[in-house]
Amino acid sequence: MKKGVGRAMPSVGFPIGDYTRVCVRKAPFSHAGAGENLSRSFALPENGGAIMRILVVEDSRMTSSYLQKGLAEQGFTVDIADNGEEGFHLAMTEIYDLIILDVMLPQKSGWSIIKDFRKKNSETPVIFLTAKDAVPDRIKGLDLGADDYLVKPFAFSELMARIRTIVRRAPLRRSDVYRVADLEIDITGHKATRGGKPLELTAKEFLLLELFVRRKGEVLSKSFITGQVWGILFDSDSNPVEVTIRRLRKKVDDPFAVSLIHTVRGVGYVLEER
Repeated sequence: MKKGVGRAMPSVGFPIGDYTRVCVRKAPFSHAGAGENLSRSFALPENGGAIMRILVVEDSRMTSSYLQKGLAEQGFTVDIADNGEEGFHLAMTEIYDLIILDVMLPQKSGWSIIKDFRKKNSETPVIFLTAKDAVPDRIKGLDLGADDYLVKPFAFSELMARIRTIVRRAPLRRSDVYRVADLEIDITGHKATRGGKPLELTAKEFLLLELFVRRKGEVLSKSFITGQVWGILFDSDSNPVEVTIRRLRKKVDDPFAVSLIHTVRGVGYVLEER
């Protein structure tokens, strides 16, 4: 696959035809004709440079795929749930910086999800992204606890603008510290240690290690890692994942008796204590 194509996304962001396929490539999401490069302009200093996790609860596979690829290009880690029960379970058991929620979902509606979710969590921002465009529906969504309400079809650039607004007004998150065996990584403080010894990591090495610890025990494919850490897909002969993992292992594993980063041949990589 080519590294990039010179096509701009149309202003109407709802996936139609081959738009979803374009999202996989290194094509910045732009408002047609406006010359806007969202990949360049979007940053999250409010989150201390940490990768932000977004949960998308959407039963349309075309729409969820479109959102996942587009948000990954903007530097987010994205989880997808295609029904209300799964989405509610993830929202209650995982830590997310933002939830994008449809209303009309199988098994459990978006209305029901946010109503139950807000009983336990009043801080995590929620954006309704739905085809229900009536004013009473918008009022209901906001009254139930949503931070914003965006109607389909939508422009991806507008969704990003709304996300930026929510991030700016959200309170700073407390220090996010993850531990795997004697490895400790402070996401917000941008520090990593193993056995109490500081690890000197480059920016990409830190993002890769963050991805691994957030998804401890999960086998991550090369394509998934490149999408999450680099925001694009590379040609197989220029894939940086193996190089970066090799460097990361020299710092995280080689000086210690127990290795934490493991290769699952033909599948990908996993960080776990064995």
